[in-house]
Amino acid sequence: MEPRGLMGGFYRISEWIMRFSVINLLWIACSIPFFFFLLTLFVGTGEQLTDEQLLGNMYMTLILMAVVAPFTLFPATAAMFTVARKWVMGEVDVPLFKTFFRGYKENYKQSMLGGILYTLLFTIMVVDFIVYREQLNILSYIFIAFLILLGVSMFNFFSMLAHYHMKTFQLLKNALLITIGKPFRSLSTAIMAGVVAYISTQFTFLIPFFMGSIIAYLSFWNFNIIYLKLQEQAEKMKQSEEEEAEEAAEMDREDLVKDDSKDSLK
Repeated sequence: MEPRGLMGGFYRISEWIMRFSVINLLWIACSIPFFFFLLTLFVGTGEQLTDEQLLGNMYMTLILMAVVAPFTLFPATAAMFTVARKWVMGEVDVPLFKTFFRGYKENYKQSMLGGILYTLLFTIMVVDFIVYREQLNILSYIFIAFLILLGVSMFNFFSMLAHYHMKTFQLLKNALLITIGKPFRSLSTAIMAGVVAYISTQFTFLIPFFMGSIIAYLSFWNFNIIYLKLQEQAEKMKQSEEEEAEEAAEMDREDLVKDDSKDSLK
């Protein structure tokens, strides 16, 4: 029996802390190669290197991160969104390990293919940003906007991957369409993810325990609002079409009755 009152509140908070931390740790564990290279960006080697050597090492590390991301980070993120979907849909007591690894296995291929495309797009955007940053300052801001847009569409891709059974191309296309078609929701997703990431950088202990899982939860929660509104609109359109069909059928029946009455008078 679940305790009530103040103790019940603490109990529920502790449960959610446990859920978020377990899923976040599983996400990191299944993405170890990516996070290993990420960590090397912030940890010095202890050697005295020139600026050119440091820049070369940074670019090499980023390349290695881009290579391993589609095969590790993206499938793990898809699994994390699978669990987040369950939570948002009200299934808060699902088995965490079983649900996570089932989502990892079922969505591995599609998340990998989507990850390859997103990695290529992110790489192109980042390279363009670096190239044009010194030449045209306005273009650099445009590329930053495109990077944010691409990031939000990636969150929508993971949300749709966890929620729908679609082909990979359809998921990518619909994720982009939703991102562009719902700009305010897209902006709110970007803001929420940015706030969580910023707070996590200020309190670094949050990164291994909460950052990823909280962003996944908020992203799917926002996507679910879009999904429910689209579903409501589809139901209204269907109801309107049915009413129009009924009206047309009623008019046909009235015309038939009129024709019958004319024939009887003759």
